[in-house]
Amino acid sequence: MQLSDNPNTTNPEPLNTFNYQEQLEREIKGFDTRKPPKQEIIDSCVHCGFCLSTCPSYRVIGKEMDSPRGRIYLMNAIKTGQASLDETTTQHFDTCLGCLACVTTCPSGVKYDQLIDATRPQVERNQPRSLGDKLIRWLIFNLFPYPVRLKLLLPLFWIYQKIGLQKLVRATGILKLISPRLAAMESILPEINLSSINKNYPDVIPAQGEKRYRVGVILGCVQRLFFSPVNEATVRVLTANGCEVVIPKTQGCCAALPAHQGQEEQAKALARQMIDSFADTDVDYIIINAAGCGHTLKIYDHILEDDLEYQAKAKDFSAKVRDVQEFLAEVGLTANLSPISNKSLLAIVYQDACHLLHGQKISLQPRQLLQQIPNVKLKEPIDAALCCGSAGVYNMLQPEIADELGRSKVQNLYNTGADLIASANPGCSLQIKKHLSIQEKEIPLYHPMELLDYAIQGIKIDH
Repeated sequence: MQLSDNPNTTNPEPLNTFNYQEQLEREIKGFDTRKPPKQEIIDSCVHCGFCLSTCPSYRVIGKEMDSPRGRIYLMNAIKTGQASLDETTTQHFDTCLGCLACVTTCPSGVKYDQLIDATRPQVERNQPRSLGDKLIRWLIFNLFPYPVRLKLLLPLFWIYQKIGLQKLVRATGILKLISPRLAAMESILPEINLSSINKNYPDVIPAQGEKRYRVGVILGCVQRLFFSPVNEATVRVLTANGCEVVIPKTQGCCAALPAHQGQEEQAKALARQMIDSFADTDVDYIIINAAGCGHTLKIYDHILEDDLEYQAKAKDFSAKVRDVQEFLAEVGLTANLSPISNKSLLAIVYQDACHLLHGQKISLQPRQLLQQIPNVKLKEPIDAALCCGSAGVYNMLQPEIADELGRSKVQNLYNTGADLIASANPGCSLQIKKHLSIQEKEIPLYHPMELLDYAIQGIKIDH
């Protein structure tokens, strides 16, 4: 007997009533001894089912094993020898977006984030991937976390778009026939601007007026190449509000992508590099403007907890990390803000990125900042806390589920009647722009720092 697939079911039968006959007929393969999911966290789940309605994968798939509660059952079954870590169980761990909505919702305080973070490296070490899966993951983890490599491809992407090949590929759907995952990767490619290739920042940018803080700024990987205007706006907003900005040239990837997908060693190496790049900067805070990156930067002490050389360094580093909206709301704006539209009232819908809302518990601060811009009114969408389907590289690895979530998210944002969308994460922005285009909906999208920058400079967005 299996757990019910009925979304209204909140009290499934105990796991020991499952029919694992096929698994019993072959060797049971459990977790290895290297940091398996902790039994005390597994046991803290009381199976109440509150997580089901907030879990995006469960909302789409509708199966118990693709919910947080179901995955916790599986973790326990693997640990107790009732189930095997194999292709069947792995697929349910792979469908998790890691959005952490269940952590926010759980009345028992189950640390599901720690459970899935412990399970994914187990999967990567112990469960062989198919050739196609290996190839797409190799491409993702050897390209996106390395801005220098990604930069080399920008001219090719630019040519691909300018000669009309992108339109042809999308119109024919040929890439989807070859590989749905490659098609998903191509579908979120933004318009390429070659100016980001040669964008160089000074090592130190002075504050405007009286210096209040000395802050480091992390440029990101996708952010610095595909959303370079966001970084430029972030620096201008910080300096306009009394911050001396330090931008180490040796900084690389924050490690978010590999960390979220169980690539432990790669994540550790990238984290060490980031820590070293800020080692002698003497900054008060380290500022990041991308939600997923910020969440990972704040758990370096967890990623490097077994590294004797970097334990203390990681803890000190993470203690200084602030999302830029969190930081500005905390220290206060000193620059004067002007209206950014000729409209008497500009309606903005703020898109909550999961790793800000659920991962960092940052929700009020971005709204507080946007409301300081004159003549702005905020709108709230239905299902604001539900993931858009981007989730790092999830929309490339699980495109069908991601597309359904993306369609729903864009519909809910659009239905607010807002004049524009504010999105504080590059992955979310790419996902939302993709589905706005598919649904032929015309509504501009900006990072909140771009809107604050316009307000400081007195620029109108509708000119």
